[in-house]
Amino acid sequence: MADGGRAYIGSFTTAGGPGLVTAEVDAHSGALTVLSSFDAVPDPSYLALSPGGDLLYAVSETFEGAVAAYRLGGDKPEPAGPAVRVGDGPTHLGLYAGHVLTADYGSGGVTAVPLRPDGALAGTASGAIRHTGSGPHPDRQRQPHAHQVQSDPSGRWAVSVDLGTDSVRVCALTDGVPVLHRETALGSGSGPRHLAFHPDGTRAYVVNELSPSVTACRWDAEGGVLTPLAETGVLPGVPEGDAYPSGIAVSSDGRFVWTATRGEDVLSVLAVEDEGLRLLTTVPCGGHWPRALTAHGRHLYVAHERSGDVTWFTVDPDTGVPHLAGSIALPAASCVIIG
Repeated sequence: MADGGRAYIGSFTTAGGPGLVTAEVDAHSGALTVLSSFDAVPDPSYLALSPGGDLLYAVSETFEGAVAAYRLGGDKPEPAGPAVRVGDGPTHLGLYAGHVLTADYGSGGVTAVPLRPDGALAGTASGAIRHTGSGPHPDRQRQPHAHQVQSDPSGRWAVSVDLGTDSVRVCALTDGVPVLHRETALGSGSGPRHLAFHPDGTRAYVVNELSPSVTACRWDAEGGVLTPLAETGVLPGVPEGDAYPSGIAVSSDGRFVWTATRGEDVLSVLAVEDEGLRLLTTVPCGGHWPRALTAHGRHLYVAHERSGDVTWFTVDPDTGVPHLAGSIALPAASCVIIG
């Protein structure tokens, strides 16, 4: 299986990052070769591609947050109109029902921005939902902190993960406004950060930043119901220092789940079982403070915020264990997406 394509890498410009980076992906080795960088909006920390792969969307993770769109074609993205104001401190975005949705960590909710027929952003947001609630952590859970939002595999629902309220919300859009359908509580103080769906569309896995753990869930796309089943630790023992999971990915064959943990600076390999996960092993992630983890074919890509690099791994298809294959320097790297 060849893995090639283009990689798009976000970074924190306020910490010395170059902004949006385009890189070529070697079809066999998975190696990245940087083609261009583009300092377009401040702190483009998370990116998403249009279904056709011809547009790139980026949040601007600033206090007065924004989302921007870029046309792809050459080696450097080109702006597709002005950025649009969303909530405060957006950390993630996803496409759903003809809109870009942003997860606004600072203001604790989800904002919807409609798309024009050509994929560019409409001039203003069409609506937002503000989460309510809190958690037991004295510093991180005083208020809602939406950390991720995405469409479910069926395209019927938008699913948002809130670290501050220990919950996952399922929404739909009514006249461009996100409307709550159901909220699912996870473990108290777990601090859910990101969710990844299983390829079969009936299971989902939530990585918890404060536990550190993964919660395996059943997903009912017909009813829009997420049901927690089991929580599994991502580390073999009690960490001695910082241990904050960040990224999560599921293998294309559905046999393995991988997570990245900051502080411990490891990738965890978990085996998928009927109603849960089983931790198999951990391996060094090849850098410091892995903020995001991306699976692409037989390779994994890790963006390291503090060591300022992106590493890639080749995964053993039988064991699921990743083996470090290479890296590039990229200051304040925050995410990698490939299309």
